[in-house]
Amino acid sequence: MQASQNRITELFNIKYPIIQAGMIWHSGWRLASAVSNCGGLGLIGAGSMYPDILRENIRKCKEATDKPFGVNVPMLYPNIEEIIQIILEEGVKIVFTSAGNPKTYTETLQKEGLKVAHVVSSTKFAVKCEDAGVDAIVAEGFEAGGHNGRDETTTFCLIPNVRKHISKPLIAAGGIALGSQMKAAMILGADGVQIGSRFAATTEASAHENWKKKITELQEGDTHLTLKELAPVRMVKNKFFGELETIYQSGRDKEALIASLGRARAKKGMFEGDMEDGELEIGQVSALIDDILPVETVFNHLLEEFENIKMPVL
Repeated sequence: MQASQNRITELFNIKYPIIQAGMIWHSGWRLASAVSNCGGLGLIGAGSMYPDILRENIRKCKEATDKPFGVNVPMLYPNIEEIIQIILEEGVKIVFTSAGNPKTYTETLQKEGLKVAHVVSSTKFAVKCEDAGVDAIVAEGFEAGGHNGRDETTTFCLIPNVRKHISKPLIAAGGIALGSQMKAAMILGADGVQIGSRFAATTEASAHENWKKKITELQEGDTHLTLKELAPVRMVKNKFFGELETIYQSGRDKEALIASLGRARAKKGMFEGDMEDGELEIGQVSALIDDILPVETVFNHLLEEFENIKMPVL
């Protein structure tokens, strides 16, 4: 892919319109800085960090790269006001918000000179984002790993519909790990892409090696979107997933679901490496990920595939 200016590269002052998703337990300063150094936009995932840990990661990221990077902030998480204050104090210039109302902090951040993107899973909420004045919109199909939309709209259907209804720069997310998928998303109307699962299986990701290896072993059908009663999440079918299914079979007890999740399951799985009792969040595209690679190699593959993919002649 030739480096060229489009609305995303201009907005974030980056070389390529490739954003690394701010994934919990994966997206520390090493991953974010590596992506930014390759010409994309690295995001630190604040969702799994205490405020002091976030501050440390921001400072280390600034030391590791002189390129733009940002922070992903799930707005329904605790300590949100403290997290926003740290972002402002540390001079971060880009914030991606998710899991909440885009109006809550957009104006506050923009007044301090920050660029704000918000993640949505439907055209309806994309329009609300535009009305809220965000600088860019991430439209994420339900193929994506982690917390997801309730409507189960695929990326291929979501992107062209969002494009039809908004004028802001549009970033496609969900089910993108190859250069060919990146090109397809941009043909459908996206100005850039956000990639999570492929960057989860990199040497720089902060997740446990057991989990990275597991990602490379997953096949089609090994993940499932569940927990719609709480907040929909796509996860690997393991022992913990089976416990959730048992709760469903016994009557969809919401309190029992909350209790099961409340045992730091995501940290246990993705960060501490417990492949049976931990919560393992990853996208359907994991079936295409066969190896753990350095970020630079992932980038080279993406750009080469994007450049070499040939459009069929009708």
